[in-house]
Amino acid sequence: MESFDPPFQEFYKKLFDDEVTIKNDTNVLDVVEERELPLIDLSRLNIEQEEEICKREIAKASQEWGFFQVINHGISSQLLEKMRYEQVKVFKRPFQDKANGHPDLNFSAGSYRWGTPSANCLRQIAWSEAFHVPLADISTTGDLSTLRTTMKLLATKISDLAQKLSEILAEQLGHKSDLFKEKCSPTSCYLRMNRYPVCPISSQVFGLMPHTDSDFLTILYQDQIGGLQLVKDGKWITVKPNPKTLIINIGDLFQAWSNDVYKSVEHRVVTNKHVERFSTAYFFCPSYETMIQSCIENSVYRRFSFGEFRQHVQDDVNMLGYKIGLPRYIM
Repeated sequence: MESFDPPFQEFYKKLFDDEVTIKNDTNVLDVVEERELPLIDLSRLNIEQEEEICKREIAKASQEWGFFQVINHGISSQLLEKMRYEQVKVFKRPFQDKANGHPDLNFSAGSYRWGTPSANCLRQIAWSEAFHVPLADISTTGDLSTLRTTMKLLATKISDLAQKLSEILAEQLGHKSDLFKEKCSPTSCYLRMNRYPVCPISSQVFGLMPHTDSDFLTILYQDQIGGLQLVKDGKWITVKPNPKTLIINIGDLFQAWSNDVYKSVEHRVVTNKHVERFSTAYFFCPSYETMIQSCIENSVYRRFSFGEFRQHVQDDVNMLGYKIGLPRYIM
């Protein structure tokens, strides 16, 4: 029977065989405390006496954590469960079908990704696979009509939520900006379906390397397995999984636009020796020509386009094995 797992150990054989590399990369993960993210009930936005308090809590979590989780967000559990069911079916296709672009998986070239081709040590390997799908592609995803319909419906609902949260965060800085409605259209945003296979060397590699997100904000739906970790007060913490919530995190563009008021926080995904993990992420991105500049005077960062930022990130990952990000643009 043909395997559906990417050939991690075969592809990275040299790194696994290199005794020096293995010695240097053993136990890259420290034991970290498990904590719950700030929990915000978005139904309070519809209660006059609670609306402003709820908005302030969203802004506070974005400043102090860069992450929070929400309930009563307007996306049904049935739709989220259907999305998970459909993406599991896709990932259980033979690896060659996914890697070679089988006609049934009619995503854009390069949508399917696994591992880290530029890795030069074990800790730079991403022990995961993903379909990174532009929303513009969802209407042309081939014959998997149930997947196409589910992705399209979910993207529509999450796009509305992302717009709402972005407007709230802008208002809390005293800016009623049309930036998000005008520049973050469905054609510039992405859905990413993630799978983290069982990993026999879970102490030596990440499911996803430490990074910050290169967007305005990300909305994540994850299962009950857990594995998401983030930096809080200078220390890594494990996020206690709650599949009944959606996780929101601030991206680099919002940090730059807010002049460091909102924090794009480093996070990572750890692997698991015994069970696989699935998640779906929505990336709220502007068009490539959109110029990012602070809404506050005395900007920390120089003005830059999203296209320029993305190109720098890709170049850095290919050349260095990791992303530099916002520090490139400090004035």
